[in-house]
Amino acid sequence: MQVSIETTSGLERRLTVGIPADIVDQEVDKRLKDATKSVRINGFRKGKVPLKVVKQRYGAGIRQEVVGDTIQRTFYDAIQQESVRPAGQPNIEPKQMEEGKDIEYIATFEVYPEVELKGLDELDITRYDADIEDVDLDKMIESLRKGQVTWNPVKRKSKKGDKVVIDFVGKIDGETFEGGSAEGHNLTLGSDSMIPGFEKGIIGMKAGESGVVSATFPDDYQAEALRGKEAAFDITVNEVQGEKLPALNDEFFAKFGIEDGGEEKFRADVKENMEREKQRAIKAKLKDQVMSALLEANPIELPAALVDSEINALRQQMVQQYGQAAANLDLKALLPDDMFKAQAERRTALALLISELVKEKELKADKDLVRSLIEETASTYEDPEQVVNYYYSNEQLLTSVEAAALEEQVVSVLLEQSKVNDEKVSYEEIVKPAESA
Repeated sequence: MQVSIETTSGLERRLTVGIPADIVDQEVDKRLKDATKSVRINGFRKGKVPLKVVKQRYGAGIRQEVVGDTIQRTFYDAIQQESVRPAGQPNIEPKQMEEGKDIEYIATFEVYPEVELKGLDELDITRYDADIEDVDLDKMIESLRKGQVTWNPVKRKSKKGDKVVIDFVGKIDGETFEGGSAEGHNLTLGSDSMIPGFEKGIIGMKAGESGVVSATFPDDYQAEALRGKEAAFDITVNEVQGEKLPALNDEFFAKFGIEDGGEEKFRADVKENMEREKQRAIKAKLKDQVMSALLEANPIELPAALVDSEINALRQQMVQQYGQAAANLDLKALLPDDMFKAQAERRTALALLISELVKEKELKADKDLVRSLIEETASTYEDPEQVVNYYYSNEQLLTSVEAAALEEQVVSVLLEQSKVNDEKVSYEEIVKPAESA
């Protein structure tokens, strides 16, 4: 086998492979002889079909099969010989496939980049922390109350945050228009679900009142014919509903699993949950900072094949949210590559850098950390022990947790080498999601 390789551009390689004709011919003859023992052809007994007849009937197909198998095998041998690591599948271009002559093909592919980690001792990281103040706890409890709110009809004037049931007829230059009218429409004032001016005009109206509200369609409104047009809406308010927050009593506490201990126990449990959420957020922000600093210090060229693979994975994750509704959709058109490219490039680069760091430091997933991560997840279920056992019995799930543990270990290694500054911020700021993926 003759092999030559050249760099065409960046990470792309062009591999030319020549295979002696007799290698293919011998394998074709072998398979043809084997076929004479099993093929059935009218006029011949099984196992008695002449080799010439089998070759006439099946020779071309068998040769094509042998050539395909040979290319696959020799490509693997060639990349081993040349010590290259393809990133993604090669593009195979046959150059000479004629029977009786040496086989020749060209394989074009990208290789993994050479990664040399640097600047690890110069990473500048800020480790944020926050105290949970009484005001933070009160806000969280208020949010929990709002999650259990009930709505009741009120006789007062409507205000922002109320729900209203309305009838309306919209007109432009005195003429009604398609989609501009409705009866019994439910609307939350302040939701900004209607065009600018519509909801504001209803605020202050009582149930049973009617009025005219002027509102202007935005310049980017989906119906092109209505863009920028001012409309007058005849509105009748049928009902105004005000929110009623639940009282902090035993009935309310029971909805959160508090059977005894009253408000004191409830506040303690809420604060404990907030503390867990805070620790998760601190860890996420710290990881995000470390990874961003690692990327900035180590820019690398990325194989397009790996980025494309990551784009497809991200697209599929989003598609899963649509379920069966996405079955017949043109996903490439609805979810183009550009939507995912930046995130895919970040994830691909980090995967390459982390892999190199794991290799350099000879890291392996810490069993105690894996167990801790599994138990943390299991603690949110009714039967934690059953969940833990399920993780350890499911190889795919266990592998994903081991990868997460390894990633945490990488962050720890990098933090040990970094300059870390501690800074206190508010609880609200600490629990905001990290911006980077």
